Amino acid sequence: MLRRKLLLGGSALLLAPPVYARHAQKAGHTARGAYATFLAGVAREAKGQGVSPSVVAQALALTTAPNAKVLQADRHQPEFTLTWAQYKDRVLSEKKMNDGLAAVQQRAGLLGQISGLYGVGRGALAGIWGLESAYGTRMGKFSVIDALATLAYDGRRASFFRAELLKALHVLEQAGVAPADMLGSYAGAMGQPQFMPSAYLRYAASYPAGGRADIWHNEGDVFASIANYLARCGWQAGQPWGEGVFVPDTLEQSQLGRSQTRPLAWWRQQGVRPRVGDFNASVSEGAVIRPDGPGGEAFIVYHNFNVIRRYNPSDFYALAVGLLGDAIT
Repeated sequence: MLRRKLLLGGSALLLAPPVYARHAQKAGHTARGAYATFLAGVAREAKGQGVSPSVVAQALALTTAPNAKVLQADRHQPEFTLTWAQYKDRVLSEKKMNDGLAAVQQRAGLLGQISGLYGVGRGALAGIWGLESAYGTRMGKFSVIDALATLAYDGRRASFFRAELLKALHVLEQAGVAPADMLGSYAGAMGQPQFMPSAYLRYAASYPAGGRADIWHNEGDVFASIANYLARCGWQAGQPWGEGVFVPDTLEQSQLGRSQTRPLAWWRQQGVRPRVGDFNASVSEGAVIRPDGPGGEAFIVYHNFNVIRRYNPSDFYALAVGLLGDAIT
């Protein structure tokens, strides 16, 4: 009935549905054929890179057409700007804090062992774990292969996602995970740390060392992988990420920002002072950021803040990781 209403009246309605159906059927075959050709090209490239034909066949069998839900999520991401205060309220909720306290307490020994092994603070490990997957409870329900294939075929950054799709096929062999069990976000971020396949291949680690890194189910591997990521990005052991400070309103915003690193003595001269106690004695310089401008919260951030940003290049994200980690560890 909908088709007939769209054709707007007259005896032509009697002939239109079959013609419409033939065109729709032809278009459907054409689209499926183009997608199949695309997948065949991916399969050839993956096999050429050494991925076993059986893994390629099993994986690509999971995707027979572009996933409409993936495309909708990719194309209709909300376009709005949050202030730091709004972002903080959303991601650092009372529930997130309480859940984190309980989760960290239950895994205190494991977090301590991995923190000591890699020289990365427990707070950073727990903070990233909490923000990325709500302490392992929200990893995404999309097939990573299906999502990446969809975005590689019809996405805004097709070349990027094609490269990640090929890497995901390598991950299947390296991790020993069944293709159907490789679940993640609509954009292909996987497991509890939400690693893209390229990040898995570069940073995933097992704990104890020597096994295949299971970032979906094995919490030792999850924490070791996050720790390895941060350590290899330059984490300085025993150093803080930053701390809250008071900043005089007379200090111009142009003098602030992540790139404006200065000695702590200089900041003292400008009237900047920590909210609690004195500046951390283990650091000598830092940068002051005030995300919402005069009147908003301010922080002095150190080297490890920039390392957290290597995980996600956002000041808001790095602040949230630091604050969450401090609160729950």
